[in-house]
Amino acid sequence: MRKPLAVGKHLFEWGRRTYVVGILNVTPDSFSDGGLYHRVDRALFRVEEMVSAGVDLIDVGGESTRPFAKPVPAEEELARVIPVIEAVRKRFDIPISIDTYKARVAREALAAGADIVNDVSALRFDPEMVRVLVETGAPVILMHMKGTPQTMQLDPHYEDVVAEIKDFLQERKEFAISNGVQAEKIILDPGIGFGKRFEDNLAIIKHVDEFSSLGPVLLGPSRKAFLGEILGKEARERDAGTMAVVAYAALKGVDLVRVHNVEMAVDTLKVIQALKEVQ
Repeated sequence: MRKPLAVGKHLFEWGRRTYVVGILNVTPDSFSDGGLYHRVDRALFRVEEMVSAGVDLIDVGGESTRPFAKPVPAEEELARVIPVIEAVRKRFDIPISIDTYKARVAREALAAGADIVNDVSALRFDPEMVRVLVETGAPVILMHMKGTPQTMQLDPHYEDVVAEIKDFLQERKEFAISNGVQAEKIILDPGIGFGKRFEDNLAIIKHVDEFSSLGPVLLGPSRKAFLGEILGKEARERDAGTMAVVAYAALKGVDLVRVHNVEMAVDTLKVIQALKEVQ
């Protein structure tokens, strides 16, 4: 039995249901919603919508990690995320994660009111990040990515994508624990779309339950390019396809799904939960 994760007054009881992580990109260039929420007032309005819809966690990001995105200096990333985190924390009692691989950004975001670090590099890009986690006691999401955002889609290749990602996440979890991070504070993300081919993304989703033996699992399929290949639609037209993955993931026991359309995800998961509870 996995230990639940307490975040402030909120308790994530793994295995009870699938929790919804709402994406809040405060960037000008994210692939789906870049430029929509980079102003504090617009970000707050979106958070209010997500909270009303029943979101469980708000994930705030100040640097796009879409394929071939250029890195953003820490100062610029901080200027984007800190005012938003402070404003959200002042107004809402909702868990907040900071989507960053930079230790400085993580530390200042946590001080401003964030609760969790979402590190797409799984503690590989900044050697100081693990120290931030240990000193603050913050939970962390460790994600698999082949290469960097600049290189990850340059001919990625796997012999057995599920086994290789599982090995990577196991190694990263052991690294975090050996450096003082508590095991129950680690969430794992196989990294849909991050250095993956079309067939890799489908394989990860189909076999996503295989990652559950390592700990709580987050899946982030929202509006990703593989859905565009299936549907022939642009990013903001992929919500129905996203919900198909959300429903499948919930039936497979995924603990958290990271989505743009929180309202639709909450409704989808309510139906799945009702079906699961039928005797």
